[in-house]
Amino acid sequence: MKPHTSSDWIARSLRSVWHPCTQMQHHEEVPLIAVSHGKGPWLYDHEGRRYLDGISSWWVNLFGHANPRINRALKDQLDKLEHAMLAGFTHEPVVELSEKLAALTGHNLGHAFYASDGASAVEIAMKMSYHAWRNAGFPGKHEFVCLQGSYHGETMGALAVTDVPLFKDAYGPLLRAAHVVPAPDSRNAGEGETAQDVARRAIGAVRTLFEERGDNIAAIIVEPLVQCATGMAMYEPLYLELLRELCDQHRVHLIADEIAVGCGRTGTFFACEQAAIWPDFLCLSKGISGGYLPLSLVLTSDEIYQAFYSQDITRGFLHSHSYTGNPLACRAALATLQIFEDDDVLNRNRELATKLTVALAPLAEHDRARHFRQRGMIFAFDAIENDPDRASTFSRRFFSTAVENELLLRPIGRTVYLMPPYILDDEEATGLAERTLKVFESVIAP
Repeated sequence: MKPHTSSDWIARSLRSVWHPCTQMQHHEEVPLIAVSHGKGPWLYDHEGRRYLDGISSWWVNLFGHANPRINRALKDQLDKLEHAMLAGFTHEPVVELSEKLAALTGHNLGHAFYASDGASAVEIAMKMSYHAWRNAGFPGKHEFVCLQGSYHGETMGALAVTDVPLFKDAYGPLLRAAHVVPAPDSRNAGEGETAQDVARRAIGAVRTLFEERGDNIAAIIVEPLVQCATGMAMYEPLYLELLRELCDQHRVHLIADEIAVGCGRTGTFFACEQAAIWPDFLCLSKGISGGYLPLSLVLTSDEIYQAFYSQDITRGFLHSHSYTGNPLACRAALATLQIFEDDDVLNRNRELATKLTVALAPLAEHDRARHFRQRGMIFAFDAIENDPDRASTFSRRFFSTAVENELLLRPIGRTVYLMPPYILDDEEATGLAERTLKVFESVIAP
């Protein structure tokens, strides 16, 4: 029987698969890529063409595709236990993972509640926050606050605290309103202002809101240090430090959405570490399983946990998912954490980030790019494209040209970003930078 080609799989996919975050008609112009297999930072199609995964397959893949160590752990787990319900039962992987994550927070966040995807983790944190206040005798604290340009997921609760019109506007009548405060985006610095000045200015708006509505606000949710989906907007740790103080003063919970920025992406394992603070709720997903299996969780404090601990079932947190704490996903996460430990990943990432920043210097200095920025293993810049028609198609044209140059890069609007796996060697890092420059100059040319 003749092997199926990429064209065969693409045609079948377009007939039967509704792809995420996609206007499907665009695939009449921008073909799908039918992936056959992956190895390290590379994805391969059925004809053997390869693509360097410069965005870690939507920010999830930390240590490369088909990583041998994670593979071994999952194969071992398959012979032991694939899944068991976590209500009334427990198992080794979920216990060990919870203990290791608690230790990584210095046991400040010692309780883990599990789900499958990032938006579900956000929903859990929001529900926990409101319910904890209700159990504590403050049922009026039911409002939420998010940052301008924030993104926290596509489910109803998560979308309510998202401020990206493209994702939110169509569903506005279905959503509960949230307070939106200015973002501390360092690109907003005026003449003579520093990034820290921007952070202080933005925190002033939060202070005003808390003084007016603090008795009604349950929590504020932030993406620590980098607001990813709005265009990799980066800000100073000072903002988190000052926000933690305000939350304590006004009895407002702080939810840290580290779904994209956790697991070493910003240079520390948890982004909040750079501000020397801990939130009341910390959401993890994406990279925590190494990019292998759907897994999300919320870490929270003993104070929050005790607010639900009672003989009264109505005071309990009755949220559930069928695959909560799945043993295979937890085992992948344990293998991922072991790689961090064995390979001194955070220190190696600092060296790799320095090399990439140097290699990307031509883009940082390019006359058609502005606001080159870097935080840990996240790199971004904004393209200058004054023609509205060309600007509206910049992302698709860049993606297609990148594919022609063996790269998987997917700009957000006119923001080009790199968020590669942590395993690039020197040749791959240099090649990623050089090809990104080549693609950019091709796409930006008149």
